[in-house]
Amino acid sequence: MATFQEFKKFVLRGSVIDLAVGVVIGAAFTAVVTNLVAGFITPLIAAIVGKKDFSKLQFIVHNSKFQYGLFVNALITFVLTAAVVFFFVVKPINSLTARARKEPPPDPTTKKCPECLSEIPVDARRCAYCTTELAAA
Repeated sequence: MATFQEFKKFVLRGSVIDLAVGVVIGAAFTAVVTNLVAGFITPLIAAIVGKKDFSKLQFIVHNSKFQYGLFVNALITFVLTAAVVFFFVVKPINSLTARARKEPPPDPTTKKCPECLSEIPVDARRCAYCTTELAAA
């Protein structure tokens, strides 16, 4: 029974749930990016280059087929997928997080004199305007 309680505690920890949500969203996002590359970007390359599919490219050495076209297809798909993820996900997210990040205010270099309300240096022991003695900070 104790083992089940430990398992339940493990599964309900935030990091495990976050990981599960990430995997599910990642799988769904993979389908979106794959369809974008296959349905839009690959036909665009085919219109420019003239070939949509490079899988038939091969050469033969001593009756052994080397189908380098499959590698070319996989490489193009990888590069295009990485570019789509970078430009449509990473860059916008980085831009949003940079806007949301606020710099902490700098340490103050001046303070107000309690008597005349003039701006004086933080380390001052006497106001330069009204000569009021200030308490040590």
